[in-house]
Amino acid sequence: MNLKIGIVGLPNVGKSTLFNALTNAGALSANYPFATIEPNVGIVPVPDERLDVLAKMYDTEKIVPATVEFVDIAGLVAGASKGEGLGNKFLAHIRECQIICHVVRAFEDKDVVSYEETKAENGAPENNPASGDNPIIAQAVKKVNPKHDIDIINTELELADLETKEKIAAKRKKDASDEHVPFLTEKPVIYMFNVDEKTLVDDTKKAELRKLVEPAQAVFVNAKLEEEMAGMTKAEKMEFLESYGVKEDALGELVKAAYKTLGLQSFLTAGKKECRAWTIKKGATAPEAAGTIHTDFERGFIAAQICNYDDLVKLGSEKAVKEAGLMRTEGKTYVMREGDVVEFKFNV
Repeated sequence: MNLKIGIVGLPNVGKSTLFNALTNAGALSANYPFATIEPNVGIVPVPDERLDVLAKMYDTEKIVPATVEFVDIAGLVAGASKGEGLGNKFLAHIRECQIICHVVRAFEDKDVVSYEETKAENGAPENNPASGDNPIIAQAVKKVNPKHDIDIINTELELADLETKEKIAAKRKKDASDEHVPFLTEKPVIYMFNVDEKTLVDDTKKAELRKLVEPAQAVFVNAKLEEEMAGMTKAEKMEFLESYGVKEDALGELVKAAYKTLGLQSFLTAGKKECRAWTIKKGATAPEAAGTIHTDFERGFIAAQICNYDDLVKLGSEKAVKEAGLMRTEGKTYVMREGDVVEFKFNV
């Protein structure tokens, strides 16, 4: 299975900048609302150092990592469900994703406007106290408020679901057949706080932000730093991040959070032709895992020859693993574990 993450957030929170950094896709990230009209889509490999290690061990011709698909969905605003901003064009795009990544602005920058600020300064009449002519109100509008922004998005998703429920109820009066519609508020959410460089290493501030969204997963990034790393090698990225006191880039943080939230894990296959990572749900059996490679593998499943990745690396070869009695033959009821290196036996 491939992981599909929908990136949402209010305009100008750093969402498209982050998308560019995650995918190197070069999406427009201009400093004005709705720079993203249609969703940008990028498919990137899931970071997995184990594949490089196995590739050297097996002298592999090709490395095939698991992938994650990111969908940069147009900025939402208060009233989107009633036609504000881009209206509810975002709904279908979110429904197609397994998980929502909600990018939240938690940095101060007078040069980056918010949608609310733009409305107040450009759309309000001269006598409106919310206009930019009123310095007190303008300052209040410009104040960064992560909780307020989170509430706006959550409210719009709830209103969209309410509208969907009403449509389903009307439809069922004509057709009583029961069909499950995936509501937006049922989708798991990861909150990605776009913070300044200081907050990135401030555990106290991050704990405050994390508390806003518990029990959901929260990750912390600086989108501009991520953008600066575009084109760097992995080693250069790690050196660059370490200079700021950070251990992992946004992609690694987000993928880990998504795997944890969705209950996913990986198994590995290795050989001369290719080394590959496959994504499965935790609790999947050996035949179900085989089915992610090809449905014939699951249908004709006989057994799985399995060893632990750490044992394989420590001993240096499959032969040594077998001699140490650590290579196992598992049947149909075996529940896969993270780090299993597998060869499936099947007959169709």
